[in-house]
Amino acid sequence: MNVNLYDIKLVAVDMDGTFARSDYTYDRPRFKALLSRMEKAGCQFVVASGNQYYQLRDLFPEEHQQLSFVAENGALVKDKQELVFSANVSREAIMKTLSFCKDNPEVKNVMCGLNSAYCERGTVSEEFFKLTNIYYHRLMWVDDFAEVDDQILKFAPTVPVEKTEYYTERFKRELEGLLVPTGSGHGSVDLIVPGCHKASGLERLVQRWGITPEQCVAFGDGGNDLEMLQYCGRGYAMDNAPANVKAAADYVCPSNDEDGVLVTLDQLFPKE
Repeated sequence: MNVNLYDIKLVAVDMDGTFARSDYTYDRPRFKALLSRMEKAGCQFVVASGNQYYQLRDLFPEEHQQLSFVAENGALVKDKQELVFSANVSREAIMKTLSFCKDNPEVKNVMCGLNSAYCERGTVSEEFFKLTNIYYHRLMWVDDFAEVDDQILKFAPTVPVEKTEYYTERFKRELEGLLVPTGSGHGSVDLIVPGCHKASGLERLVQRWGITPEQCVAFGDGGNDLEMLQYCGRGYAMDNAPANVKAAADYVCPSNDEDGVLVTLDQLFPKE
């Protein structure tokens, strides 16, 4: 599909490996100037990531009120400051997931709620908690996942990298009809409500804003970006993306460490 460059109404960007460089920085002045040009063109900027909303918001300290978010792989959608959608994992799915992780202690689980994310004492290390805190800025220790009083959006287990495919298949079988696994690389797997992914989150915003998928542009680098790259009128895979992601996209742009998103947006929204 092609989109009229003068009629782009939504730009969606993944964060890790896409918009952010490997050191988790981006060119702030360049982005600020671009955002201004996009707003003049009537185009919305959407951060679409598997990460927690509070972490994503903190990456844009000056601009977050102007942005919309599809966080937690589509489990949380915000139009600026307004909550549009939040997933609600069933009690059955919660208990089945907890039982699975208990039987497979090498799976390090994170429970992701509307108010906070959670790690369970005795199941993960302090080091794991600190690493998780990078992606979940609201993160708490709890004694028992089953006792958490929060609306659960998804689970984010980490598995041994070499066993990612093995565990993804097991999650598919054992949680069928309850939760769907989607990989985001490096042994990270998200377990999300069926039908809930980045594209479903974008669709909620598209319908809300009265625009069409053809008026949307997406950038991504991972397996959890496939749906939105195919949903949008223009899908860009990063040069650092694996072959299957590049195959699903319409175009390939420079890597995240070469500021590929900003380079491409500068072409789509040129200076006057």
